[in-house]
Amino acid sequence: MDHVALDVSGTNENIHDRKRTKSLKRLWNQLSKCQRSCIYTIVIVLTLTVFYLVSTESEKTQISIAENTNENKKEVLNNIRNDPRDVDTVFHDNDSEGQVLEEPGGLEAENNRNQVLLPPKVLKKFTGPTTARQEAVVKAFKHAWQGYKQFAWGHDHLKPITEGYSDWFGLGLSIVDAIDTIYIMGLTKEYKEAREWIEKHLHFDVNRDVNLFEVTIRVLGGLLSIYHLTQDRMFITKAVDLADRLLPSFESESGIPYSDVNLFTRKAHAPKWSPDSSTSEVTTIQLEFRDLSRITGNPKYENAVSKVSFHIHNLEKKDGLVPIFINANTGQFRSYATITLGARGDSYYEYLLKQWLQTGKTIDYLRDDYVTSIMGVEKHLTKRTVPNGFLFIGELLVGGKDFKPKMDHLTCYLPGTLALGVHNGLPESHMKLAEELLSTCYQTYAQQPTFLAPEITYFNIQGENSNDMYVKTNDAHNLLRPEYLESLWYVYQLTGNKTYQDWGWQIFQGFENYTKVKNGYTSIGNVKNPLNVRPKDMMESFFLSETLKYLYLLFSDDPKLIDLDTYVINSEAHPLPIYSS
Repeated sequence: MDHVALDVSGTNENIHDRKRTKSLKRLWNQLSKCQRSCIYTIVIVLTLTVFYLVSTESEKTQISIAENTNENKKEVLNNIRNDPRDVDTVFHDNDSEGQVLEEPGGLEAENNRNQVLLPPKVLKKFTGPTTARQEAVVKAFKHAWQGYKQFAWGHDHLKPITEGYSDWFGLGLSIVDAIDTIYIMGLTKEYKEAREWIEKHLHFDVNRDVNLFEVTIRVLGGLLSIYHLTQDRMFITKAVDLADRLLPSFESESGIPYSDVNLFTRKAHAPKWSPDSSTSEVTTIQLEFRDLSRITGNPKYENAVSKVSFHIHNLEKKDGLVPIFINANTGQFRSYATITLGARGDSYYEYLLKQWLQTGKTIDYLRDDYVTSIMGVEKHLTKRTVPNGFLFIGELLVGGKDFKPKMDHLTCYLPGTLALGVHNGLPESHMKLAEELLSTCYQTYAQQPTFLAPEITYFNIQGENSNDMYVKTNDAHNLLRPEYLESLWYVYQLTGNKTYQDWGWQIFQGFENYTKVKNGYTSIGNVKNPLNVRPKDMMESFFLSETLKYLYLLFSDDPKLIDLDTYVINSEAHPLPIYSS
């Protein structure tokens, strides 16, 4: 009975509905066309108003959520200290734990999402040289640039004597490496030329093996640096493409990267001459990859390099000193490898300090490893010459058993790094070591008739003759290297001692007198004979990126033209901003 009653009720309601519908249709048909149009307009306006109100409320809700998310990220950033595994949490929303953000689709959106990661904008106008010595350096740069532009444009390096070029990776190294030097020197025309080439012709889909370390410090570092100086997002688009092609290098069993990678196939491998990677190379890519993560908001770059640093932190060392080779598959140092602050070891120590500074002095193990390593240097590697007692840094062979009184010019970066550490609160004793090393490195220049240092210097520690140092024939070449000039600039900025400017000017005159040729500057084969320096017909990109940049900065009447409290300088002289964490 209940079901029957319900059915009847439903039937009656349907009848009434049909009657109401017919009545409405009759009323609508009685309206004029004008009246109908007015009703249509009112309905449309009301609909749009409702839609607008709903959308506005939704947007306010999203903004509120985003603000809460950023506050959470700030809290996570403040808690990050020693363990690089915490990096993941910086870039994850609380409701998606463990899920890595996708690659950035739009840089503006990524920057807005991760504003807390970005440093204060440090844009600075560079108006050109203000001293006569700076003007001389700019003139030298223009001379080198003109030769490169005429005979090697778009190629990696200039061969100024034969009026040709040399390609190492085929990435226009001299342009990308030098563009921030050009910008800092205030060279408007040259900057436009370089920027246009990068925008139109720098492509990374080349079927060619490249060295992870060299391409990172020169190309990735160059792109990041000029982005920070100009805020031109074209450079970041290029940087992201390059970094994504380099990342397969880290796909080893241990996470220690392979040395080489093909940019087109994205296949990585150990060098052809060895199963191992160089220790300095795998530990001198962190500043650049971390900076790219902070710009884009994508943690994958920082994750890859932070794990490398943390892995090496946990390996056994000799009082903080590391062998110069490490196997990417096993993640272990090569037994009995040389320990040196020269080639293949040097920038490991440099990047310990600089990573600590880049991250706002928040990752304590980096600082501790650096301080320990300098103690190891003083204990195992420093000796004094006979008869004049110059302090130098030698090498340990056979895993640390035999001492060799040999120092690469590359090691002359260390005084600047030591001074930078002292400036940031590390032991004052490091400054004395820095000053003594500065004097010894100066002697490697001053004792040569060309006033140019050799690639390698040997030191007398047993009194076998009256000379404190000597140079073997095969080590007498000068490649236009920047390391000592780098240290002079650091110590000049941090102490204000103008003696270091004078030392730099003497070295610049050596370059002018013995390496300058018609179409640029060239490496030379013999610093010991000013009558026959044996030109080698090669001008590497670092002469434009580092050597001339450091000279220009050193000769400025503003010691903080590039402020070391604002920037950390990568191993190729590219300034990157210091973050708060």
